[in-house]
Amino acid sequence: MRGALLVAGTTSDAGKSVLTAGLCRWLTRQGVRTAPFKAQNMSNNSVVTRDGGEIGRAQALQAAACGLEPSVRFNPVLLKPGGDRSSQVVVLGRAVGEVSALSYRERKAELFTTVLATLEGLRADHDVVVCEGAGSPAEINLRANDIANMGLARAADLPVLVVGDIDRGGVFAHLFGTLALLDPADQALVGGFVVNKFRGDPELLRPGLDQLRALTGRPVLGVLPWREELWLDAEDSLSYAADGVIGRPEPPRGDQWLRVAVVRLPRISNATDVEALACEPGVSVRFVTEPSRLADADLVVVPGSKATVTDLAWLRATGLADAITAHPGPVLGICGGFQMLGARVSDEVESRRGDVPGLGLLDVDVRFEPDKTLEQPRGTALGEPVTGYEIHHGRVVRTAEEGLVTLPDGTSEGALRGRVAGTHWHGLLENDAFRRAFLRWAAGHADRGGFEPAPDTCFAGRRAAQLDLLGDLVADHLDTDAVRALVERGAPAGLPVVPPAGAPPVG
Repeated sequence: MRGALLVAGTTSDAGKSVLTAGLCRWLTRQGVRTAPFKAQNMSNNSVVTRDGGEIGRAQALQAAACGLEPSVRFNPVLLKPGGDRSSQVVVLGRAVGEVSALSYRERKAELFTTVLATLEGLRADHDVVVCEGAGSPAEINLRANDIANMGLARAADLPVLVVGDIDRGGVFAHLFGTLALLDPADQALVGGFVVNKFRGDPELLRPGLDQLRALTGRPVLGVLPWREELWLDAEDSLSYAADGVIGRPEPPRGDQWLRVAVVRLPRISNATDVEALACEPGVSVRFVTEPSRLADADLVVVPGSKATVTDLAWLRATGLADAITAHPGPVLGICGGFQMLGARVSDEVESRRGDVPGLGLLDVDVRFEPDKTLEQPRGTALGEPVTGYEIHHGRVVRTAEEGLVTLPDGTSEGALRGRVAGTHWHGLLENDAFRRAFLRWAAGHADRGGFEPAPDTCFAGRRAAQLDLLGDLVADHLDTDAVRALVERGAPAGLPVVPPAGAPPVG
């Protein structure tokens, strides 16, 4: 089996990432050498590859579904928003500058050359490459310069599956309308649809599925059921529950819960850092955006940020800064959150605001440098071996605190003072033994003596189980023979064109 496929979505969060991961897992289990690919991702959730590059976290998950190490080849262009109108551009794992939405258009031709060459190399090295689109392929205002959806599909001759989220409502209109807004040459590559997150008996959908095929000439190749277990590695923090709860909290092993409040910063990065806590029985993790939600929290987490100084100003404007500093229990800062907990931040790189006072919970000064730290370090923390990854411009230039992590050379990273801890490391909480030690530390400072960390939670196992579930959903609920045919032979010839098919407006 050889070929490639593009998974497009009717909207953001329609299910492109999870369907791509499921297809990768299913194909890999069939013995097919498979690789993921996302030409352009816009996300502040990223990871560091073994060779020191940076890619979207979703592509790292998809690589794991294929049994592969993360690689910059899987996500050649990553946009990391630092504000409403600007983003940092990462090309093949390295930051190359800042762009606005308009100036980015001027760079797309150059970036498209890199995208196509990278995809060509992946296709040469693997049997199948499963590509994920970005946003919606029917963003007609962006089509002329598109390098991630139909622009990529046309240039690389990729058949396209369009997935829609029925849980949001209007899925038939979304699927039909997405196809109808594409021009005829783009429509010719769309070989079928997938309905995602259906609750109930699929037979209830049958009349709609039949009518959609009659209207478009294209089949629905599967209806994926809603599964509440699928919450790990969300593409962004807005993908979590409406009430801010992360995951599905399990009952405690002891007689008390540990309540965790995670500040949902406007420019939050690597929100997934706290998902490992949410996997623990008796740990309730919730995103919060206003001060009253910290009043009954046992542990407060200030996560990473793509714009540390700007988000620090937001904390002060909302009253959250005062609530954090007044919180009597434990506080953890991760990356940008760690920098905010310090005494001073000097930033002439991101915000260019110079010296800014931090929250003062840790006696640490941070200075931003033009070069970004991208590493996969290891060490010991709270008596346990740990690994993680670093993605930051800020450097600790002065500290009067004990370190949280001891590095192999005897130096330290992060800070630990009484009930306050901070680290630049992402992924630290994914270390099972450390996480249990950290929960004991947090429960002690929160006066939660009745909380007992579970001795058997394995975060890596939970992630692997989720990937297996995604592979099972593809195997059990998609027409896999039709998917194989689409990958190997492309979209069938002679598919009908659905009006208006990109026609210019009348009048």
